[in-house]
Amino acid sequence: MAGTPLPPGSTVGIIGSGQLGRMAALAAARLGYRVHVYGPEPDSPTEQVAAAATVAAYTDLAALEAFARAVDVVTFEFENIPADSVRLLTGLVPVRPGWRVLDVAQDRISEKRFFNEIGIETAPWAEINSADDLRQAVARIGRPAVLKTTRLGYDGKGQTKIGPDTDLDRAWAAMAGATSVLEGFIDFAGEVSVIVARGLDGKTQAFEPAWNVHTNHILDTTTVPAPIDDSLAQGAIEVARKAAEALDLVGLLAVEMFVTKDGHILANEMAPRPHNSGHWTIDACVTDQFEQFIRAVCGLPLGDPIRHSDAVMKNLIGDDVNDWLAILSDPDAKLHLYGKAEARLGRKMGHVTRIAPRRFG
Repeated sequence: MAGTPLPPGSTVGIIGSGQLGRMAALAAARLGYRVHVYGPEPDSPTEQVAAAATVAAYTDLAALEAFARAVDVVTFEFENIPADSVRLLTGLVPVRPGWRVLDVAQDRISEKRFFNEIGIETAPWAEINSADDLRQAVARIGRPAVLKTTRLGYDGKGQTKIGPDTDLDRAWAAMAGATSVLEGFIDFAGEVSVIVARGLDGKTQAFEPAWNVHTNHILDTTTVPAPIDDSLAQGAIEVARKAAEALDLVGLLAVEMFVTKDGHILANEMAPRPHNSGHWTIDACVTDQFEQFIRAVCGLPLGDPIRHSDAVMKNLIGDDVNDWLAILSDPDAKLHLYGKAEARLGRKMGHVTRIAPRRFG
């Protein structure tokens, strides 16, 4: 798989205009690229730092065509774009990653099937299309479990816990008839994620596993080094690399995994883009996830992802952002704000990473 690197001065088109696009655009600028962002919201985090912006719906084919003709490559910070829109883009400009990657990552059932088909273990799961499906699946998988919509759910949205006393008919009704997936609960010791980059030449570079703690279904902190042994860390890296290679991905892939108490790795979800759990890399690595993302989609050699510092990244959710001045008074803290005007409950407003000299041995 070969390709010609895009020279500095080229324009990278980014679909999606949130904070991931913002940080990718800043990384692109350091490498001499312009960014043209496409998204539905005006004055978005990415638009504030991009050279150009198209504000339009993801289904606006005329706007997408004009956007594609104005850029040299297209990538995504938001993967839930309709298939017809991606097909249009693909006919006009290189699109990285390709549609197959997005198609698998958009749907939880496709995602779990993909993992299992390439030999990556997941929690037990079942496709649910009716209340009867749900009853049969709960009888097989057991309680507790969680029922999730297959598309568009994130940060705890679109899911219902199935506890010992949950009425299954009521739980299915809460899904409003949408195809769903039932996932068995895992008695896990913790959660890790690995972010791997894969270039046009098929070479890969992976960041080390990061240890993630969630609060109210939203990532709260990410810590590196993760408190796992070297063999488990290498196993997690191999899971992410195996998935990226099987997808023939060009770009970045984040894979979230459970670490079981008996020392196994179970894949949970993946995202073919930069990821919240990789923000620590900006301040603690030789090459951060956003620069690596731009390098991959532009056909450049991948950078060195080695970590030079220990780090703890904390998301600033809602009113947490009001502590910005106190954070700036901490000499070990690196503050990153996303340019969002309104601090709402559950909204990611920024993050802070506290770094320390790397411990060896």
